[in-house]
Amino acid sequence: MSQVRAAAGLIRARSAEPLTVEQIAAAAHLSVATLHRHFKAVTGMSPMRFQKSLRLQQARRLLLAGADTAAGVARTVGYVSATQFNREYRRAYGVPPGRDAARRRAGDLASAAAGPSPTA
Repeated sequence: MSQVRAAAGLIRARSAEPLTVEQIAAAAHLSVATLHRHFKAVTGMSPMRFQKSLRLQQARRLLLAGADTAAGVARTVGYVSATQFNREYRRAYGVPPGRDAARRRAGDLASAAAGPSPTA
């Protein structure tokens, strides 16, 4: 468990950097096969899928905050290809990143305009 925690910590700390499974396994003092098996048992996903998930979550937060364009956010979170980022974002969230951010911001504005919700 501590080795998986170390691997996950490395992925989190360096999520925007290109990492290989071999690098992650070496840092966790595991073979690639053992890392993959244990990591998937604990997290439900492979180490590289975990990194992708972290990148997409960070990208969504940055887009919602209006930090940059989708292409700029893609670079910030570690994507080399904006096209690949758009494809993976759409697959994860169902809409392209720009449209998702606009829709979520519009929803936040509508919620704010409605005022606080009544309490019981």
